[in-house]
Amino acid sequence: MTHSFQHWCNELERKLSRNQQRLTPQRRLIADVLFAQSGHVNVDELHQLVRQRDGSVGYATVYRTLKLLETLDLVHTNTFVDGTARYEVASDDDSHHDHLICRDCGYVTEFENAEIEQLQESVAVRLGFELVDHRMVLYGRCTKVDCAHRDAATKS
Repeated sequence: MTHSFQHWCNELERKLSRNQQRLTPQRRLIADVLFAQSGHVNVDELHQLVRQRDGSVGYATVYRTLKLLETLDLVHTNTFVDGTARYEVASDDDSHHDHLICRDCGYVTEFENAEIEQLQESVAVRLGFELVDHRMVLYGRCTKVDCAHRDAATKS
């Protein structure tokens, strides 16, 4: 991530104000906890983390806030192996990354590759498309020593 939490919150306040909404203490807390995460969290995980800081914040508030942040293009949503929507803070510098996901243990690796990006753009142009967005998710089996699948396979 190439931006600070303060910059991201300023952008959040600006976008909320433009939509005649405000940054409530609950939204600020949810944004703070989400921004602090290094990976992809689902609503349940984020709710648990938020409740550690303020037990009065309800599940619906976390869910609605995530949906709002998504609408404002401040978070991206991905659905990986477990089938649940997972959220990550959107970058403000137009950078893009893709994902490698282990089908067995769910481990997610983010990567950037300029050649792949150029190839996707080239294919789009050749087929008469102007790319406005894309997501690439590659599924496979990781080589992590502690992969849950590998551990289960050696025990059977």
